[in-house]
Amino acid sequence: MQQTTKNELMKKAVGLLVVEVRNSNPNGDPDKESDPRQRFDDRGEISPVSFKRKVRDLVDSKEGPVWQEISKQFEPALDPEYFYILESRGRKRDAIIREIEDGTFSEKYWDGRIFGNTFLEEGASTTVKTGVVQFGMGVSISPIEIERQTNTNKAGVQEGKDRGMAPLGYRIVNHGVYTMPFFVNPTAATKSGCAKQDIDLLLKIIPYAYSHTASYVRPSVAIRHAWYVEHKSVLGSCSDFDIIDALTPMKKQNPDNFSVAWDDYEVPTDIPEKLQLKVEKLRDLMDEM
Repeated sequence: MQQTTKNELMKKAVGLLVVEVRNSNPNGDPDKESDPRQRFDDRGEISPVSFKRKVRDLVDSKEGPVWQEISKQFEPALDPEYFYILESRGRKRDAIIREIEDGTFSEKYWDGRIFGNTFLEEGASTTVKTGVVQFGMGVSISPIEIERQTNTNKAGVQEGKDRGMAPLGYRIVNHGVYTMPFFVNPTAATKSGCAKQDIDLLLKIIPYAYSHTASYVRPSVAIRHAWYVEHKSVLGSCSDFDIIDALTPMKKQNPDNFSVAWDDYEVPTDIPEKLQLKVEKLRDLMDEM
């Protein structure tokens, strides 16, 4: 069984990630040769799947520094036996079906409890389809400028060539500020088996999602603010959109032009007093690292 009770109070909550991108590809689009994702109005996108993948990978890496350090911050320390990742490589399909049938599925897989799952099986009615936490699409405040370059490699991979090239293989956003909302729905916990401790782990992992998963094309992506606020009522005490709108940065000048620096934006650091009266204290998870 889990280390905390499923009946421990879990409130409805809303969060907003404010992400800055510098000379990086925060999320490539496989339908466009891994170009940074972009909307019809030229604003950039970061898919929820992309962000959740990073969170999953950090929890999945039980030998990694993020899990090693954060798991010890709980009392008692988190038992890895209850924090496996369903959406991981090399999973055995037959074994998961047995876990669904014997009822150990939700206790074993943290991401299944918190995000739900896409492991759909005919006749397996006990699988959790909807999770407690839902991330929305990340969208840049202003349009993004994409730069494409050809990569070269001194040691060629083709026979008879002493160098290799990847035409336009390096595709980056010069600069952008994105916002990604996320929502905690306690009603879904009654079916997924999610406990408050599962949410607490997510909140501790979020600040490291980009800094500990950096890559060649994503070296400089940073969460500037990770806002999180609980409603005073388990049912919700105000509109989530009011909170999100109050915390969303605005470009100071020429909002339809590309940005070049963080200072181009007016960045809120609190919510209006009328909203403060309806919710618990606003938290910035980046200050809790």
